[in-house]
Amino acid sequence: MPVLVVARPVTVGQVLTSADLRSAEVAVPSGVATVPAEQVSGVLGRPMATSLPPGALLTPDSVGGAAIPALGRAVAAVAVKPGQFPPELGPGAPVTVVVTADTTAAAVGSAGQGQGAPWRATVIGVSPAGTDQATVVSLELESTAATQLAQVPAGQLALVMQPSGGTR
Repeated sequence: MPVLVVARPVTVGQVLTSADLRSAEVAVPSGVATVPAEQVSGVLGRPMATSLPPGALLTPDSVGGAAIPALGRAVAAVAVKPGQFPPELGPGAPVTVVVTADTTAAAVGSAGQGQGAPWRATVIGVSPAGTDQATVVSLELESTAATQLAQVPAGQLALVMQPSGGTR
């Protein structure tokens, strides 16, 4: 049955265009939600609820209002330079965020996060380096941890990619 597949990376909130999608013939077992290719007009012009890589099957839940962050979680953006994150990093990757330099008490936060006390997060988007050579990585993590992470000065973080299926 022809279904819709992501043709290029799409991110949360991105409005779908025909260039973002392609049709693929796949055998779909019962219970697996997909969007039939014939329903393409129903998804074009709608925002993405989640980020998906090329080749991912489009599902009804992946289109619409943002599905992230979930209750009790938040999204934080970090700017990282080459050497501070694996170049293979992409949406969905579980990571550990590590403070790489001493921070001030204000940057450490009330829960005592600081050097040696990493945060677990899931990558939800990666915006390639621009003219300032920093790549912006959007991370979903527990709300309090996101607030603490946002207080760490730029350039003092590293992202460590973890095996899939690990804790978030």
